[in-house]
Amino acid sequence: MEPFKNLINATTVSSAGQHLQRAWSDFDRPRFEALANHGLDALELKARMLQLADAMRATLPGDFNAACSVLEASLAPPLPLDARGEPEGLTSAQASTGLAGWVIWSMGEFVARHGQHDVPRSLVCLHALTQRSTAEFAIRPFIQQQPQAVWPVLARWANDPSAHVRRLVSEGSRPRLPWGLRLQALVADPTPALPLLRALQDDTSSYVRRSVANHLNDIAKDHPDLVADWVKDHLIQATPERSTLLRHASRSLIKQGHAPTLAAWGLASGLTGRATLSLSAAQAAVGDAIGLRVTLQSTARQPQPLEIDYAVQHVRANGSSSPKVFKGWKLSLAAGEERALDKRHSLKPVTTRTLYPGMHRIELLVNGLALAEATFDLKP
Repeated sequence: MEPFKNLINATTVSSAGQHLQRAWSDFDRPRFEALANHGLDALELKARMLQLADAMRATLPGDFNAACSVLEASLAPPLPLDARGEPEGLTSAQASTGLAGWVIWSMGEFVARHGQHDVPRSLVCLHALTQRSTAEFAIRPFIQQQPQAVWPVLARWANDPSAHVRRLVSEGSRPRLPWGLRLQALVADPTPALPLLRALQDDTSSYVRRSVANHLNDIAKDHPDLVADWVKDHLIQATPERSTLLRHASRSLIKQGHAPTLAAWGLASGLTGRATLSLSAAQAAVGDAIGLRVTLQSTARQPQPLEIDYAVQHVRANGSSSPKVFKGWKLSLAAGEERALDKRHSLKPVTTRTLYPGMHRIELLVNGLALAEATFDLKP
């Protein structure tokens, strides 16, 4: 798979230069491209994005309002949406008319860096940019530094005709957005965002609803009881779409065995019966996979709804261990039923986790409770 950083390349720079010059005849395209391309291949993704933003600063009009007007005039049409409200790509003809995609990240960074003195004008520009990719990173410095000016605008945008803009309301204000500036005030107190999430959780676009679920999952990391109460309250007469959203919002709390969340989903009790876990081998090597077999035996007189996950206690470099929970199965176990479940667990290294040799323990979690375990020796 090609690295993300390569999506900002010399072709991106050339296209940006072309359309910025189209939008403003006095634009110094050669200087912009020279600055943006300087040592570009040696840079990582974020550094490339910042270098393009710096090149824009050096070549766009010095007046911020005029610079925003040039950015807006350089844009392609808004990204179209499918029947579910999910974004689709532009046709080649549409893409040739203006800018969209990864370059928008640099344009948003320019606005975030240089528009703090004029929040209303900056937000108008971000409103346009987010419809061609996303402004979820660019809006965060405004929320952090000037929240009183931004929250009323976000409240209006929650009813915007564009699903891209409505998604920005939720995604841009997530407390712990990956790759984004952490909004510590919202980590401590997410209250300002809650009315917006309430307004958006039944949005017609699955693109927007998924952002709301991820936002609630962010909040759950610091305020689990708040999210458990939210799920309990909003499950009442919930549509299938809202139930799906709330389930996704609950995923971390369910994995953790958070009792109020499990209760909200009718998973408060553990298994009435027996559970065993066995592995396909006593040893495995990094890069291989190991098989898990779970056997459930119900002794209940009624069906039991079960969330079955498993936690791998990964060995760390210093010899200690840290757990990582993996999704397993969601099922209803009939009265007196015995059922066997099989899964292959990959031991291939991933960018977010280094696998170290040593004895690894796997715990079987049924409705958040550890009911069985097994071990294997991971070899280099």
